[in-house]
Amino acid sequence: MNRKMVLVFGVVAVAFCLGGGARLSQADPPDSISPAKVITVAGFSEEQSFAPELRSPRIERPFRRPVIGIASLVGETYVRAIRTCGGVPIVLPCIDGSSAEIDDYLGYLDGLLMPGGADIPPSEWGEERHPTTEVLDDDRYRFEKALITAWIEYTNKPLLGICLGSQWVNVVHGGSLIQDIPSEFGGHPRGEPHQVKLKLGSRLYQIFGEREFEVNSFHHQSVRIVGEGLRAVAWSPDGIIEAIETTDPNRFLFGVQWHPEKMMPANQLQKKLIQAFVDAASETAQNAPNLSGLVAD
Repeated sequence: MNRKMVLVFGVVAVAFCLGGGARLSQADPPDSISPAKVITVAGFSEEQSFAPELRSPRIERPFRRPVIGIASLVGETYVRAIRTCGGVPIVLPCIDGSSAEIDDYLGYLDGLLMPGGADIPPSEWGEERHPTTEVLDDDRYRFEKALITAWIEYTNKPLLGICLGSQWVNVVHGGSLIQDIPSEFGGHPRGEPHQVKLKLGSRLYQIFGEREFEVNSFHHQSVRIVGEGLRAVAWSPDGIIEAIETTDPNRFLFGVQWHPEKMMPANQLQKKLIQAFVDAASETAQNAPNLSGLVAD
């Protein structure tokens, strides 16, 4: 890494660590966003307003490649998949469940990947906890709920949910989940690959170019009632919803129950989804300013 990049990365790191000074924002405030808008997340002792465009002047960045945030602390397969497809992965730590940096993430990142993990508390859609449900730890739950809610409401940037991430997409849109597929429907065991069939004409079908293929399976939950503004676009042979997508034709927003990143690099078909996500984020990045030539060698 040359001196230019080292210095620029240092500036960005200091800005994030101090949590003050100039905020990382890349657009003027749209008229539709109110500075009074507040998202309240259960368990927080304070309310945090997420409207990065309204906060302060932007910090221009050196990256020409799209910067992809990966929520919480996760395995390296997500990082490798984003790198393979040309993105710059940044893991977003949940640490103490704080939402203090979310406004920075909204302005700075070009795309958000919500990864797999444990289960969302079923109180989110008004159900009691099933004996098999293993909820996320409190810090990750609070952070991820605040992050994805703000991302969907305040940005139009690409979002990809994988496994738990797909479930987050549905729940935040007002949908509900099957808490345990094996005990409610039988079959669908974890760890065993199976076929999925995509809806003809769906955007997900357009990405893959194939209607039916085999996927891995590590989940015991899935979508029950599809959230508002979403549609189911893939199913397993036993009728379980395996993928959802937004009904907004102007936005890249998908959720899949399988793990395409675990099937890479051997499976080039699954790479198509990650590549489409990074490419969509690249379009966002092209509209972001950069610091090329600002710092001397």
